[in-house]
Order: sequence, then C-alpha cells, then structure tokens
Amino acid sequence: MQSCKSMATLNDVAKIAGVTPTTVSRVINMRGSLSQKTIERVHKAMRELNYQPNAMARSLQGKKSQLIGLIFPSVAYPFYGEIIHAIESKLFEQGYKAILCDSENDPIKERAYLTMLMANQVDGIITSSHNKEIHEYENDNLAIVAFDRYLADGIPIVSSDNLAGGKLATDYLYEQGCRKIAIVAGVSDTISPTENRRLGYQTMIAERHLTPLIHYLPRESNLNQKRQSIHQFLVEQQPDGVFCTDDLTAVIVQNLATTVHLDNLKVVGYDGTQVIQSFMPSLSTIVQPIDDLAELMVKILIQKIEDEQFTPQANYVLPVTLKK
Repeated sequence: MQSCKSMATLNDVAKIAGVTPTTVSRVINMRGSLSQKTIERVHKAMRELNYQPNAMARSLQGKKSQLIGLIFPSVAYPFYGEIIHAIESKLFEQGYKAILCDSENDPIKERAYLTMLMANQVDGIITSSHNKEIHEYENDNLAIVAFDRYLADGIPIVSSDNLAGGKLATDYLYEQGCRKIAIVAGVSDTISPTENRRLGYQTMIAERHLTPLIHYLPRESNLNQKRQSIHQFLVEQQPDGVFCTDDLTAVIVQNLATTVHLDNLKVVGYDGTQVIQSFMPSLSTIVQPIDDLAELMVKILIQKIEDEQFTPQANYVLPVTLKK
C-alpha cells in the first residue's frame, strides 16, 4: 500500500491489480481487447491508490489541455442532441474543444470513459450521468458540472425548474377539462432534479383534489416494450389527460391514443426541442431553455477551471415555459 496515495504511479497500479503496466495503460486509454475482469481490477486499484493519470506531468507543465469531456447517457435522443450541440458550440467560442462520450446508461462504460478523459488531461467535465456509485466524480482536482443529476457534494447542478414544469403541465390539463390526469415517467435510481416533475404533478393533483395516476415505464426498456407498457396502461386506466416527463414518450402516448379509442386524450410533454416542435407542432410541452442551460453550464465550468477559489452554488435552476 502506498504511504502517499497522491504519488501513486502507473507501475503501482499495475502491481496492485496484478497486471502489466502496458495493460494499465490500455485500460486507461480504452485500447485493445481486454476482459471485463481485468478492467475492473485496474479501476479498483486506481481508486484504491487515488491514481490520477498524467497528473504529475500536467502539473509540471503548468498547462491546460483546452479539452472538456461531455458525458451523456445518450446522443440518440433529440433533447440530449440539442443541448450537447449548444454546449459544444459555446465551449468552442471560449477556446475549448469537446470530447463526447455516450455512456448508454452503462456504469462500466461511463467509468471507462471517465478514466479515459482524466488520462487525456481534460480541464473539466460536463455530465448528465444516470448511474450510481461512480466515485471518480469525487476527484477534487477536476472541474465538474452536472446537468440534472446529483453526483457528489461540491459538484454544482444545473437544471430547468422541473417542479414548476410538473405543476404547469398538470394545471394546464386540468384547465382543459381533464379530471383523470395521469403521469407517465421513467424510473431512476439516481438522485435527480427531474424527479421534481413527478412531485409537481402530485402537488397539483392534491391541490385539485384529484386521484393521482402514476405509470412508471419499465427500466431499460426498448421502444417496443415502452409502447406495449403505455398501450396496456391506457387501455386499463382510460385517462383523459396525460403528462409525460419527456417529449418522446408524449409522442408515443399521442400516437397510441386513437388506437385505444381515446380520441380526446390531452397530452403534455417535457423538453420542447426544436425537432419535436417542428415535426409535432400540435404537441403541448414544457419547454426547457436549452441555450441558456448550456451557456450557464459552460460559464460555471470555465470559472471553476480558471479560479480554484471559486465556490459555485449547489443548484442553479432556470425557468421553463408552457408551449400550448
């Protein structure tokens, strides 16, 4: 065991993990074919030694890489695609380049990407992690900003006003004459401000003296499983209004409504991306201020990079609007 963990070397990691230094390097840089067991042993050794790849060389050079890592659960969804585009554009304007990592909700993949980013000496990370117990985020030497997720104490969270959004959506459905108002939401085992969308719904349901009707989508479900789950829910519960916590789910609900003879079903989504507004203009939705969110995340991150004494707020919340 190292007497001073901050001075751990690549050779120390190799010794603890029982592999060669070359293997450690391959794990860090995600190169070559390696067994999952080997990858996990190396990551465990790195955490045990608090090993920071290239940290010493970087500190001696006294230079910044001008690289920022972006870790998001998916680049396939319109909302993530639009906010990633906005973040990258604003970073580039400030002289930074982005390395995009699609974690696909896989903690092993996310940890591997995080290790790679540190090995490549990124100056900071913006992440919307959906996985628990990624302890590498607790690295005090790296500037990190989280979008809509709690990662660790000291890491600022930027989000839209999810609570207000949930209230707005539910109250709008009530104003439209709906009295059997449901919410369709995904299941998350992380501490996330997005859970406030459901809380906003429940708050308004209670204020209107209605019965809550909550449907959680199957965890890690594909599109067909999601459609089947929603179809069964609509058939069994026959709601007259549905608040969906994302626009893609709202589109599915809207498309299924006529097949289950709910022609007058009112639906409200959440996100309000340009793609959805362009191709589904009839969909009511809670619009997140994507450009403002991206600008704020970049501003906080760069301030953290350039000023070690800067202490950000724990939470930054930006207002949402209802697009009817």
